Order: sequence, then C-alpha cells, then structure tokens
Amino acid sequence: MPFTPFHFGPGAALHALAPQRFSFLAFCAGNVLVDVEPGYYLLTGQFPLHRFWHTVPGALLAGAAVVALWALMRRGRRCLPDVAGWKVLTLGPVVAGALAGVLSHVALDAVMHADMQPWAPFSTANPWLGAVPVGALHLGCVVAGVAGAAVVGWRRLRHWQQQRACRR
Repeated sequence: MPFTPFHFGPGAALHALAPQRFSFLAFCAGNVLVDVEPGYYLLTGQFPLHRFWHTVPGALLAGAAVVALWALMRRGRRCLPDVAGWKVLTLGPVVAGALAGVLSHVALDAVMHADMQPWAPFSTANPWLGAVPVGALHLGCVVAGVAGAAVVGWRRLRHWQQQRACRR
C-alpha cells in the first residue's frame, strides 16, 4: 500500500463486527509501526523498501511491541491523557487488534509490492504478489473502511438517541 491509511479499512470493518473483542487503535498502531520501515528506507534512498518488518516474523515482533507499549502505558496511565479511549482497553482486544493489524499489513503489501518476501527468512518467495489487481485491493480497503465507519457511526448515533430519550 502506498499509504498506511488504506490498511485501516479492514481494521474498521473488523472493529465494527466485534467492537468489544478488537481494538481498532491497536490495529492502527501496528500498521503504522510496520510502515516506519519503508518510510525510513524511502527517505534515505535505500532499496528494497520492504525488509524485516514486512515479513511474518517481523510483523509478529511488531505486534508484540504494540502490546508491550500498551502494557507499559497502562502502568503509568494516571499520568497520561486518555487519547482515543486507550485506558479502557483490555489485553485481549489489544492483542487481537495488534496482530490483525501487522499480519494484514504484510498480507496486503505482499499482494502489490515486488520487493516483499513475507516468509523470509524461511523463503524468498512471495506467493501473494499479483493475486488481486492493485485497484481492486485499494477499492476493497476503502469499501471495508466505509462500511466499518458506517456501522460504528450508526451504533453511536443509536446510542446517543437512546441516551437522549432516557433524559426526557
């Protein structure tokens, strides 16, 4: 994916399907963490862009780093602002979101980037390259994001209406 936000679409859809079991915040954090790698290599003019963090083993470590960061933040949560409601998250949804984020990132990028070796160091092959046309891949991510946002928005609107009705 040329930009991490395309990756957020599937996460929005997953969060809409299971909001209590899946952290969208951890999903996004995992995606951003994985994309720091090609950003660095692009800025420094080094190729290939997709290296260790864009492999399944690297992604699993990145997911573990997101969970570890959340755990460290929980220890000092009294001193930190509750941006995006992270303080109420529990371990299960954070692990699910982080792992889904980093692994889906590798899978989506492997479909469109020829420099990907998702199974390195075990294999240099990229069996997913070209499995889906890039335009269809991007469209699928956008549609998933719009659908997920619509479901979450509808739930929030319904909740707000119920709260408002109870106050009358």
